[in-house]
Amino acid sequence: MVDAQAKKMWKELMMPVNYFFKNPVAVKLREEGRVEERIAERIASVLRTLDRRHIDVPDAVRRRVRACTDPDILQIWVDRAYDVTDAAELFEE
Repeated sequence: MVDAQAKKMWKELMMPVNYFFKNPVAVKLREEGRVEERIAERIASVLRTLDRRHIDVPDAVRRRVRACTDPDILQIWVDRAYDVTDAAELFEE
């Protein structure tokens, strides 16, 4: 293409479109996905730590841990899982 204006138009048409990735809805969805991933990782960490320490985990404790959606609470339980001698002690203040 010899015409500068036509060349510019062609370049703009061929540029990749990244609108979705900057869209506020897309940003929010990605952040929600990251939070859900952190929650899942912490749930697994609590249960895995208790299992590796050979601490029996009753179904009621397992259900409560899996039902938790607060990453901060789950982190507290992850930390406590290293010290407790009974799984129910995770929830004690």
